[in-house]
Amino acid sequence: MATLNVTITEELTLNGVDRGSKNNLSVGSVTQVLSRMVDLPANGGSGTTDTTVANFRTLVTTADSALKDDDVKYVRMTNLDSSNDITLSLQLAANGGADASTTASVLLPAGQTFILGKAVGVAAVDDDAAGAVTSLVDLESVIAVNGNNAIVSLEIFIAS
Repeated sequence: MATLNVTITEELTLNGVDRGSKNNLSVGSVTQVLSRMVDLPANGGSGTTDTTVANFRTLVTTADSALKDDDVKYVRMTNLDSSNDITLSLQLAANGGADASTTASVLLPAGQTFILGKAVGVAAVDDDAAGAVTSLVDLESVIAVNGNNAIVSLEIFIAS
């Protein structure tokens, strides 16, 4: 087993005052890692291209390239492009054995990073009320959506 050490550093001087910060996270008992770069295909001038970049399941044998959802401790996706944004579509399921039943999408601007601390009980969507949702469900997969007429590189790093 290994320990993953993550450091997030923000450097900013505003009106002569240092407003930056540095945060450290240690993730222990890491036994597996998925590290890959994916070139998301260009859309050909219209529409979008959708690429499934990660799958999470209770049993790894139930989906191609699935990661055991209970073991996932850190998920990072970084848009390596300098000018093109992409969308990450988080496919959500009631539990790790079920197929996705809802989705939540987030914009990942060029050069920016999206981080999750696990894959179980991470998000929820409620389309009939504007209140807070506290019953979180599991991440079933992540689909990267490219609406650009250019290839966009996405880096994926998942520790479990």
